[in-house]
Amino acid sequence: MIDDDGYRPNVGIVICNRQGQVLWARRHGQHSWQFPQGGINPGETPEQAMYRELFEEVGLSRKNVRVLASSRNWLRYKLPKRLVRWDTKPVCIGQKQRWFLLQLIGNDTDINMQCSNVPELDGWLWVSYWYPVRQVVSFKRDVYRRVMKEFATTVIAMHAITNNRR
Repeated sequence: MIDDDGYRPNVGIVICNRQGQVLWARRHGQHSWQFPQGGINPGETPEQAMYRELFEEVGLSRKNVRVLASSRNWLRYKLPKRLVRWDTKPVCIGQKQRWFLLQLIGNDTDINMQCSNVPELDGWLWVSYWYPVRQVVSFKRDVYRRVMKEFATTVIAMHAITNNRR
């Protein structure tokens, strides 16, 4: 499903732990890392797509996470010309994404990258909050910067509440 401007609707997922770190995932068989993300199927809401992708990519369900926030707007990135599949119709020139910020309320052992017949991710680690902005592939960097800036106050507040409970 490609929109009239050539963008594929997609969800992006930032999962944080109680320490305010974020889950950083390695693309299957590659050396590139990113947040879990995936397309929105016809008839699916962004939230439904988020929960489906959450399970397919990292093996987590609703009971393992708490939704803390979602992006106010769709955020877009264009694919580099070398990655555009010009032979498909309609041509997809990039992704438009609705982002979700989740807190892992389960355990690290709940994370399982093998829940799909064709896993898209094959490794993960917890990293500092701003680390992904510097490390993601260059064409996604602006979207990552914008979404992390939007979610920062929520993560800071969540981390402060967690620390006060100790």
